[in-house]
Amino acid sequence: MSISLNDYPLENSNWDVEVSLRAFTSGSIFPNHVHQCGQLAYAASGVLSMFTEKGNWVVPSKRALWVPPGVAHEMHMRGDVTMVNTYLTPQAIEQAQLPDNCQVFGVSPLLRHLFSAAMELPAERTDCGRTHHVIGLLVEEIRLMPRLGLSAPLPSDSRLGAACQRFLDNPTQNISTDEMAAWAMLSRRTFTRRFKEHMGMTYLAWRQQMCLLVSITRLGNGEPITRVASDLGFSSPSAFSTIFRRALGQPPSQYLATSRETPVY
Repeated sequence: MSISLNDYPLENSNWDVEVSLRAFTSGSIFPNHVHQCGQLAYAASGVLSMFTEKGNWVVPSKRALWVPPGVAHEMHMRGDVTMVNTYLTPQAIEQAQLPDNCQVFGVSPLLRHLFSAAMELPAERTDCGRTHHVIGLLVEEIRLMPRLGLSAPLPSDSRLGAACQRFLDNPTQNISTDEMAAWAMLSRRTFTRRFKEHMGMTYLAWRQQMCLLVSITRLGNGEPITRVASDLGFSSPSAFSTIFRRALGQPPSQYLATSRETPVY
């Protein structure tokens, strides 16, 4: 199901930050679109996937995705999703020191409560102290968000792109460099060199990252850790847990427990 869009959510606001809450059913899609303002999409529950011409991102529950102004993107809801969107003007973006590229961030308990507080501010905001304090602290807490490695680039090169798409049709750690080179119709040496040039990482690092992104979506939808690790070709559940902890800062079991907590908006 495609979702209608508001091209510029801050159009009728005299403030630099606006926070809103929306719920979406599994399978809902934001078609490719662009915002004039910055968007911080926090997944209060469920899992988001986002696609751009430069890569894809997965946003697990209790994390947030930053989309800078002017970046064309498409969002997919993996399971039922409750999303808190924070829209920021260029001035607020500068104050929050947000990057020029898309990025997944960790979200502190304080920031989650500030989302809730910002949504409770009156529509006709007076120039009062409380409003300034809430918005000011919200922007400051956004500035302090820790970055998470939950993205993987996609190549513009046609041969590499065809091989990567074939990989994505059935992602697994078992697809070797030689197999990918054959899919790209390149020698192993040429494939390895060209992949690093276009992607900024080795194929093996990209393969692991892609499998991790797929695992997050599957775990978020309730699949068992052992099955996910096996299907994606990790040598063991413990090896999978080690990689997962490195990316998310916690093992899969703890991530699942956190994701099932009652969300704070």
